[in-house]
Amino acid sequence: MKTLRQTRDALLQQEDINFLLTNRVPRIALTRFMGWFSKIRNPVVRDLSIGVWRLFTELDLSEAKKTRFDSMHDCFTRELKEGARVVDAREDVLASPCDAIVGACGTVNGMEVFQAKGFPYAMADLFGDARSAEPFRDGTFVTLRLTSSMYHRFHAPHDCTVERVNYMSGDTWNVNPIALKRVERLFCRNVRAAVHTRLHAGGHRIALVPVAAILVASLRLHCLDALLNLGWSGPTRMDCDAPYRKGQEMGWFEHGSTIIVFAPKGFALAEGIESGTRIRMGQALMKLPGYLAGSAQ
Repeated sequence: MKTLRQTRDALLQQEDINFLLTNRVPRIALTRFMGWFSKIRNPVVRDLSIGVWRLFTELDLSEAKKTRFDSMHDCFTRELKEGARVVDAREDVLASPCDAIVGACGTVNGMEVFQAKGFPYAMADLFGDARSAEPFRDGTFVTLRLTSSMYHRFHAPHDCTVERVNYMSGDTWNVNPIALKRVERLFCRNVRAAVHTRLHAGGHRIALVPVAAILVASLRLHCLDALLNLGWSGPTRMDCDAPYRKGQEMGWFEHGSTIIVFAPKGFALAEGIESGTRIRMGQALMKLPGYLAGSAQ
């Protein structure tokens, strides 16, 4: 098994091969197929699928609430045991909404951010319009990449209210580091949703932008009681008034992908948050500015 994993890792680390296998394929058709296939409730299909999945990832199910799964999809969207994650309760801390590997992060340059070194994109393109992105001008952002083996549910980073969701259809490029270095404006091309929230502490606006990827173009949001996917025919803007407590579950991806967190000017990255850092849901992601003053941003 060790030799097989070493061969697998060596193969996938070849950038040209990795890009070919994960992007030069019929991405949308493959994603639709996987959405159907992963939900098949058959013990043989389930066991074989999870077995193949283990060959390509370091899948650890020891923290899962369930010990048996109905399907591969059931395993993808698994809940965790009570107490498996500790949420930083400090009021001046914006917690990570998910388990992830930190990608590009830091200060927003006006209305421009980076998906990788030398690959900038305009926030207006990501959010769908400049007005939605304006609160985050010169603010702070963190890109959180969820690998396929990770816990796929995401949670409220602070006590907040979801005010609206903007859904944008698109492609399903892989969002791994290799693709991010090759495909310009990748996050702006893919299926995504901008979840606009307002913190109860200080009234600061925070946006979570889940971005789908190949094999995953479905997003479940509890505040909408809807599954946003490639077949979504509903409105692109959905107003909400859904309060959440810090750490409360907000929804999940159908597979691994990315969440980009945006905060206004004055927020700062928490200690230790830099590209390549592994982080768990609930750990400190950013520090709030002057939240006790109670002034909205």
